[in-house]
Amino acid sequence: MDIISLVLIGVVVLVVIGIAAAAIGIYNRFFSLKNSAEATVGQVKVAMKKRLDMIEQLLGAVKSYATFEKETLTGVTAMRARVGSAGPGDLNEIERESRSVLGRLLAVAENYPDLKTSQTVKDLMGAVKGVEDEIARHRYTYNNIAQQYNTMTDTIPSNLIAGAMGFSKLEYLEFGEEIERVPTIAF
Repeated sequence: MDIISLVLIGVVVLVVIGIAAAAIGIYNRFFSLKNSAEATVGQVKVAMKKRLDMIEQLLGAVKSYATFEKETLTGVTAMRARVGSAGPGDLNEIERESRSVLGRLLAVAENYPDLKTSQTVKDLMGAVKGVEDEIARHRYTYNNIAQQYNTMTDTIPSNLIAGAMGFSKLEYLEFGEEIERVPTIAF
């Protein structure tokens, strides 16, 4: 073999190694984003469970002022159980349901001056506000991660790796337009 053949073989080997390294980097980036997304969804689930716990406590605090049917409490308990195994689409539905219950509780609090001045209710409402902010932060983080992941599934060359490995797009957490209006929980 002459020197030109050895140089060509060396160049081809380096190109193959470069392509393999790039493919491995892209593959690892997909899994890094996927793991970050899963961790963030886990944080959303924890925050949603906290919110549902607080809704249960609020139900207890307002039950002497308004009659909340037993099925409301049963529904909150069922939502809490569903959060653990929920994916982003399911979390969107649970979010809508829990916001509805929370909205009804806020309406009750507005209608009863004694309830509005109750320290327990004030404390719970403050805690709910904190959890609402936490959910919003985690949702924002998750959606940013999902956007990066989804962009990689759509753009060259990472879409080639995504297609070869069967990676599909991540679903966004879209809690609906009603979350743009944060409930008024200050007394």
